[in-house]
Amino acid sequence: MVVETPEAPGSLKGCSDEKASLRTLIFGGTGRLGRVLQCTYPSSVAVGHTVPITDKEAVRALVERVRPTLVLNAAAWTDVDGCEIDQTRALLVNGEGPGYIATACKEVGATLVHFSTDYVFSGDRMVYYEDDPVSPINVYGRAKALGEERVMAGCHDYRIIRTSRLFGPYGENFVTLMLQRSADKKTVTVINDEVSSPTYIPDLASMVPAVISAQPGIYHVTNSGSCSWYEFAAAVIGNAVPVHAAQCRKRAPRPRSSVLCSRTLPPLRSWQQALGKYLQELNR
Repeated sequence: MVVETPEAPGSLKGCSDEKASLRTLIFGGTGRLGRVLQCTYPSSVAVGHTVPITDKEAVRALVERVRPTLVLNAAAWTDVDGCEIDQTRALLVNGEGPGYIATACKEVGATLVHFSTDYVFSGDRMVYYEDDPVSPINVYGRAKALGEERVMAGCHDYRIIRTSRLFGPYGENFVTLMLQRSADKKTVTVINDEVSSPTYIPDLASMVPAVISAQPGIYHVTNSGSCSWYEFAAAVIGNAVPVHAAQCRKRAPRPRSSVLCSRTLPPLRSWQQALGKYLQELNR
């Protein structure tokens, strides 16, 4: 078992340790979200690919050994076009895997927080709330929707957090990709007809304790406001050029609009404010 507890960057220092008394286990702990979650839960046990969530018995054995009171599942296969190519893997990792975790959580009486996506929706509406029916249009969305079903069926003490367009520390993301392309190219073409809400990972992680304190169910957590990919890019670089999604060669269709709103949680700060904070950190 690999346990990682990396030192957080400057933007994450001074994190609250109010949940330190919980025995917390994080799946996907080596990913961007998982690593930030370790700041919110600094006493957690975090595991990466050494305990794949697709291995039912390995998941069960780990949960029984740690006997956590709280489990955070940040593990997922997020390559949307890759999922379209390998549907079997997508359904196993994003669909069945969360169910294995849920079943193990039920056996030890742990609370499960599972992270999902706006891509469980078709994009036919401008805004989606927690009680809107899912209607995915690609394999990734169908697999994540299956994961939600498996979590709800596997244990009673669950929280599903849907979010979108994550950016922040630890590795490449849309913001760092735009900065790199802007430096290498005269112009950067970016899709202007797919709209959602960018979400700063530290802001997302900061909302997790409030979600845990709420009733079991589904919660939408993103930064406030919405934008197209082009509008997001234009807030980062000065040489972005808008194009239609149809002009780009994407194997998987994407929702045209998948803005997530919550009926129960207070709004996070705007994505523009969060982006400004992140750019300050990058400039340091």
